[in-house]
Amino acid sequence: MTESAQSRPLAGILWMSITTISFVTMNVLIKYVGTGLPVVQVAFLRFVLGLVFLIPMIKMVRSVVYTREIVGLMVGRGVIHTIAVLLWFYAMTRIPIAEVTAMNFMNPIYVTIGAVFFFREKIAAPRIIALIVAVIGGLVVLRPGFRELDPGHIAMMFTPIAGAGSYLFANALSRRVPATVVVFMLSTIVPLLLLPLVIPVWQTPTFLELVLLFCTSFFATLAHYCMTRAFACAPQSVIQPVSFLQLLWATVFGAALFGEGFDSFVIFGGLMIMASVTFITIREARTKSRMESAKALH
Repeated sequence: MTESAQSRPLAGILWMSITTISFVTMNVLIKYVGTGLPVVQVAFLRFVLGLVFLIPMIKMVRSVVYTREIVGLMVGRGVIHTIAVLLWFYAMTRIPIAEVTAMNFMNPIYVTIGAVFFFREKIAAPRIIALIVAVIGGLVVLRPGFRELDPGHIAMMFTPIAGAGSYLFANALSRRVPATVVVFMLSTIVPLLLLPLVIPVWQTPTFLELVLLFCTSFFATLAHYCMTRAFACAPQSVIQPVSFLQLLWATVFGAALFGEGFDSFVIFGGLMIMASVTFITIREARTKSRMESAKALH
């Protein structure tokens, strides 16, 4: 970890705070537009309108040699990410934003589980306990048996699983091609996969809907940019807990804009999940630091 990253925690926290607001703003726009257009069309237009942000990446994309393995990984990621997006957008139109946000915190948990099964990563008892706490947190948010679950809840149960699969594909791709190429190809493959689903249900969007969907793409891009800046300024152990602000903004925006009530179970369950994610993040950072120190000694 660089000295600059350690010496700028306030800057990292600020960048991550902007990230959380940007993600929630994107969700608010998706929820608003998704009530007037088919969900699959909202997802399609969000990616198509965002293509303008990919123009600076074209030169890098053209310089890569695409092997059969790389293409297979890109298509595989595109398919599973498309599923994740459709489930996520559908859930956004059905259940409160705070519940979507809290359940989406499970994404890093499934990534950790996937890494154990697919990459044979070792997992110690403390991480296993953290994973169990996160799963319990997810159950606290859902409360199955204590209330009727909406189809949106079912969709959000599978959204972070599909999102974790997309992340694992991205992890494999990042070892073979530059990160900009990984982003570019995902952003072009997903709308191509959505196109056959969009054509039968297409509705002509209003000018306002197009503007809002373009803003959705903008805030998605801004969120990822700010997140990158945050991790460049401070270690993940400092940044990760700030992500919980996303649930706070989601609760406030949901109440103010859509009349969604405050749910203490969602907040508590989301806190359990985020605490688990933070614990795993800090533990992994310390393990990586010890390994780097050991290598330096040799």
